[in-house]
Amino acid sequence: MIPIRDTAPCLTKPYVTWGLIIICTSLFILLEILPDQIHREIIYKYGMVPIRYSKPEWAANFGLLPDNYLSFFTNLFLHGGWLHLIVNMWFLWIFADNIEDRMGHIRFIIFYLLCGFFATALQWFYDPDLVIPVVGASGAIAGILAAYFFIYPFARIIIMIPLLFWPFYIELPAIGFLGVWVIIQLHKATTAVVFDNISTDVAWWAHLGGFIVGGLIHRFFLLKNPPKKHQEPEKNS
Repeated sequence: MIPIRDTAPCLTKPYVTWGLIIICTSLFILLEILPDQIHREIIYKYGMVPIRYSKPEWAANFGLLPDNYLSFFTNLFLHGGWLHLIVNMWFLWIFADNIEDRMGHIRFIIFYLLCGFFATALQWFYDPDLVIPVVGASGAIAGILAAYFFIYPFARIIIMIPLLFWPFYIELPAIGFLGVWVIIQLHKATTAVVFDNISTDVAWWAHLGGFIVGGLIHRFFLLKNPPKKHQEPEKNS
C-alpha cells in the first residue's frame, strides 16, 4: 500500500517540513558524490553506532571518539540508500505539513528532534552491541505519524495498491492506515527480539520508539490558538 495524499486541510506554509526534505536530500546527494572512504567516515561519525556508547573502549580502538551523544540527532539527517530516503521524504511530505500547521514552525522542529532522539535511544537500548550506524529520519517521522494518528484519526488517506500493471486506488481513514503501520512495526521489532539470529537493516525499535514518544508528547506542542479552520464552530446561545 502506497499513500498518495491525505485530505486533512493545511492552512499555513510548512516551511520547516520543506527545509527538512531539502536538507536530507541535499546531504544524501552530497555524500553519494564524495569518495567512498569519506562517505563511510561521515556515516560512522554522524550516524548513531550503538556500540560506540555501550563499549567506549571498542569505539576508541575503532577510531570513534565520544561525541556527547550528538549522533543521536545528526543521524536523523542521513540515509542509507535512495529507497530509504524516498520513502522517508514521501511520508514527511504527506503527513508533516498538517502537524507543523497545528504546532507552528518552532514547536514542530523541537517535537521532531525530540521524537528522533528518543527513537534512536530506544534502538540503542534494544541493540546496544550493534556495530553499524543507525541512520535515517524514520524515528522522527514515526513521531509525526503518531501525532497525525491522534489529531486526524478520520482524515482520509488516498492509497494506491499496484495490481499487476494497473494502479488501484482506495481511501482509508488515517486511524486504519497508521494502525496497520504500527502493527507491522511491532511485529518486526518483537520478532527481532525473540529470534536473535534474524538480521535486519531496518531500525524497527526506532520506528516504535518515535511513535510512542510522539503519541505521548504531541499534545504539549499544539498551538493554543490553531488556525481558525481547525477550531470547532461556536454555538449560538
